[in-house]
Amino acid sequence: MIMDVDPTWQPPTVEEITARLHAAQAKMAEQKLDWYVCFSPDNIYYLTNFANFVHERPFVLLIPAKGGLKFIAPKLEIPHIDSRRVGEIELIEYFEFPAPAGGAWFDLLDRVVGGSARVGVESICQLQIYEAIRAERVRTDIVDDLRMIKSRYEIGRMVHAGRIATAAMADFLAKAAVGRSLSDVMASGKSLAMGMMVQDMPSLNPFATRVDVVFQPPSTSDDPHNFSNLAVVMEDGGPHVSVINGVFNGYGSELERTYFLGHAPEAAKKPFEAMIEVRRLAFDSIRPGVRMHDIDKAGHDLFRARGFEAQLLHRCGHGMGVTGHEAPFLAEGDHRIIQPGMSFTIEPGIYVKGVGGFRHSDTIIVTEDGIVSLTDAPESLDALTL
Repeated sequence: MIMDVDPTWQPPTVEEITARLHAAQAKMAEQKLDWYVCFSPDNIYYLTNFANFVHERPFVLLIPAKGGLKFIAPKLEIPHIDSRRVGEIELIEYFEFPAPAGGAWFDLLDRVVGGSARVGVESICQLQIYEAIRAERVRTDIVDDLRMIKSRYEIGRMVHAGRIATAAMADFLAKAAVGRSLSDVMASGKSLAMGMMVQDMPSLNPFATRVDVVFQPPSTSDDPHNFSNLAVVMEDGGPHVSVINGVFNGYGSELERTYFLGHAPEAAKKPFEAMIEVRRLAFDSIRPGVRMHDIDKAGHDLFRARGFEAQLLHRCGHGMGVTGHEAPFLAEGDHRIIQPGMSFTIEPGIYVKGVGGFRHSDTIIVTEDGIVSLTDAPESLDALTL
């Protein structure tokens, strides 16, 4: 069973990281690549366990067709890399940016890969890195594609992240009250989640940790990504939408609920039940061998049949992993096939002007014969009328 795994918060083993490298090199061989260039901090973290942020001093990870990783990095970051990296990596340091001629990061890049026949680059590769490669450049997202299928170790990390998100949501709903502010919710929720993580692993990596605990009241919940005002407060009635999304010491989890305070307005009941109906359809339909496109289309068709076509704003779900939002996508137009080991959010939603937004979200793992939810919270209208 794919879910016969225990939760873990420990860093990956050398064997785990080496398996990822070899999988990338196997894909490179299929595409006849001499090198593959990683700039994405998420892909660098996946392959090294080192988390960084992008600034004017770039980090460039180089995967050869054979052999170990080479990592071009600023000299001042070398001790940081050494403290977190897993596995053998040849560090190629440069002093600073800008630098005198011959000493810049792009000079080092050219010395390693210059003159190669074919070099793979990520879709999000910076133009300055792309232009520094003197070879045939092939746009291919090898590492992003590998990240879509989770190993047993990664599933254990995501089980752990899901448990923290579940505890944070239980605390959130227990404390929900008219007048409670977004700033209070954020401070309290982040404190709880961070406390749980630090209790499990005092040496957790804050560079690989980002937790958002937020909500929208009914006056703004029809605008699903607008959390720009810390002064908003919970209101009488609903729908409110609560959101817990983040990266919990290296792996993501998302849990969202639509809830009401005191009562559920009559105008909210029909869209809430439509959201629940589409959500159940998705849970029942996701399994290996099904196209992602078909999951989203079926949900959208059901929303349209219930009279909510104009209230649709987004797809059914997105992938989860070393980030809180990544490929693959439960979206019309994504014709990839669902496979065991993939992780998604299931979050069909509709947004009714003057009434509010309606969306639950859970993080799931695809098993050999269906799915398992890594998060848990009440779902029904009665249970979520607080």
